[in-house]
Amino acid sequence: MSRLPVMSTKRVLTSSSSENSQDMAPAQKKMRKDQDPQKPQTATTIIGDKRPPAAAARAPLYRPVRGAGAATVAVAPSRGVPKQVKASSAPKAASVKQQAVTKPAGTGPTRRQPWDLKGKVSDMESKIRTYQTKIKSLSEDNEVLKGSLAQSKTKAAELEREVERQRRKISEFEQEQQRLYGVQNELEKVSSEKNVLQKELSNLEQKYKVNETLRESQEMELQTLKMKQSVQETTMARLQATLKETEEVVTSLKETVAHQKDELHAGEMERRQLHNTIQELKGNIRVFCRVRPLEDGGLTKHIQLAPSDNKSIILAKTEESHTGKTADTQKNYHFSFDRVFGPQASQLEIFDEISLLVQSALDGYNVCCFAYGQTGSGKTYTMEGEEVDDTRGVIPRAVQQIFRAGAKLQSQGWEFSFTASFVEIYNETLRDLLYSGKASKRPEHEIRKAANNEVTVTNLTYEKVYTEDQVLGLIALAKENRSTAQTALNDRSSRSHSVFQLQIEGVNSGRDVKCKSTLCLVDLAGSERMVKSQSQGERFKEMTSINSSLSNLGIVITSLANKESHVPYRNTKLTYLLQNCLGGNSKTLMFVNISPEPDSFGETLNSLRFASKVNDCVIGTASSNKK
Repeated sequence: MSRLPVMSTKRVLTSSSSENSQDMAPAQKKMRKDQDPQKPQTATTIIGDKRPPAAAARAPLYRPVRGAGAATVAVAPSRGVPKQVKASSAPKAASVKQQAVTKPAGTGPTRRQPWDLKGKVSDMESKIRTYQTKIKSLSEDNEVLKGSLAQSKTKAAELEREVERQRRKISEFEQEQQRLYGVQNELEKVSSEKNVLQKELSNLEQKYKVNETLRESQEMELQTLKMKQSVQETTMARLQATLKETEEVVTSLKETVAHQKDELHAGEMERRQLHNTIQELKGNIRVFCRVRPLEDGGLTKHIQLAPSDNKSIILAKTEESHTGKTADTQKNYHFSFDRVFGPQASQLEIFDEISLLVQSALDGYNVCCFAYGQTGSGKTYTMEGEEVDDTRGVIPRAVQQIFRAGAKLQSQGWEFSFTASFVEIYNETLRDLLYSGKASKRPEHEIRKAANNEVTVTNLTYEKVYTEDQVLGLIALAKENRSTAQTALNDRSSRSHSVFQLQIEGVNSGRDVKCKSTLCLVDLAGSERMVKSQSQGERFKEMTSINSSLSNLGIVITSLANKESHVPYRNTKLTYLLQNCLGGNSKTLMFVNISPEPDSFGETLNSLRFASKVNDCVIGTASSNKK
């Protein structure tokens, strides 16, 4: 007989999750119920000494056994079952099958023969159902344990709350105990006082006897006093009449005080009007000239200041004869400004001249002050100065005056709020000098003009400030963030225009008056020529941008002076940002700073000529922003 091998497939059972097993269980049970009536009762097979699990006692699906001479089926061994030795002849296989049939069913778990695949499958299905039943039971136990755990947590929380209540009670009892200790001490003190009082009582009893004697004499005096009382009552009636007259006088004085307060407010308003009228008579655009001292403290010859005239300056230059036949000639350039400060002028003297202009900011007028000049001429020193009080510049002194004057006006019912910002214009790009975040996440800024002609900058830091020191801290932060670099003219040259703005809002609730203004303090970048500064690379690009913006500033000033219909404010970010200060509702002051060195003669002459154009410019009269 030829033996034909038959390939058997293994059923792979996966236990990925108990939920999948539970979902399969009802379908498998239904299939088993449908198949059970057709199962024949067969005897279990015992192979060797090993027996299958008890759960596999149910009779498997059975295929009829072939008779002698049938081909033996070769089955691949399943996992965990030893390989069966092939039968040498058909009668031996038949005898084995006969032994399996002769073993009675129900005598215990048996080991399936390799050819009994359906029996093995049935055993495995029985195991699966048993495991699924156990898993379901364990899941139910798990749910019960979860409920018990939740109850235990709830009970634990209640016990913690109870412990906390008990602790509070203990604390209260301890406090009560301390109070009782105090009461006990007080009781002891009262006892000691009682003994003292008893001694005093005995003394008082003795005095009482003496007082009885005195009482009789006092009764006689009482009669005398009654007579005096009647006289006093008459006097009191007369005084009451006098008091009524005095009250009428006080009422009249209160009315006078109220009237005087009104007159004081009217006087303050008139003072503001006269003060700003004086400022307007001086010019809405005023120009001051300041000469920086030489580093060695000496005097310069080409700059001449008249001792009796503090408004003029002469720039002298000696020119050689082109023909050589005549002597050298001296050419003088005369300039006149609102005020000229020599090299010896102090920071306090500079600020005293503009303090009245700063006061206008609290009166509701927009005020702008900016410094212009070549690199190294002292612009930043004039505007910012140093940390020492005597050398403090215009910006810190202006902030100090604003806060102190605002505090004085509180007695008249005024309340002020201040908002500070600091922006720089570097290579025609706006940068927030108060930005404290990462440099890579700096926002972009744009200049916007609102319908009411107010100029604002988008994404700019506007810091609410309440004290003078807070503002000075912001100024120090901006000074650290400002772009500076070394040039041939200055070791630390400002490479950008910085604009400090302090927005002021005042409210007088009693008078129903409001005012709003802006104090704008600008430190312009230094103007310079390439030959002097020896700028290269990035420095050359910065110098080109600076000179371009300053040139456009001169064009705007010229257009205003000529009263042209179109003023090109939008040519540069600088003129666009300062348009309200130059040609709008503002009082403007310009510092032109010049260097005393002879080799700076050309730059000094250009700066003075530019300042003269600004001084000749006439803009509209500024008005107070009151409501």
